[in-house]
Amino acid sequence: MLNEPSREVNLTQVKGSKDCGNSPKNKFVQDVAVAMECGEAVPDAFSEDVTWVLPSADPVSGRSAVLEHVGSRTRPSSVTVQHAISHGKVGAASGEVTLANGHTQRFCHVFEFTNTKANCVAVVRSYS
Repeated sequence: MLNEPSREVNLTQVKGSKDCGNSPKNKFVQDVAVAMECGEAVPDAFSEDVTWVLPSADPVSGRSAVLEHVGSRTRPSSVTVQHAISHGKVGAASGEVTLANGHTQRFCHVFEFTNTKANCVAVVRSYS
């Protein structure tokens, strides 16, 4: 999905990390982070009992609730992923989003996966 250095996701300009190179796990981490920032998360990326721990709100529990919360986010005009890494059952992506009004904010999502294949998110801890 983000093999190119820069692309658009439904009108959001996305610049991917160079960390993804030959690592499908790193690419998955990046893809999930970008989808979350753009409000377009794919249901299969999350376990049924996923928990999303937010920086300034109560945790969101369950796939449906997480997808609803993701879908309610304001779409940024651009997302730059600086790093997307994984090791074992843990991964993280960090970067910056720019909103339509020009305001920028940093993000970091730390993912715990259901297995070492790192293809299904069990817990997300987000920092901004």
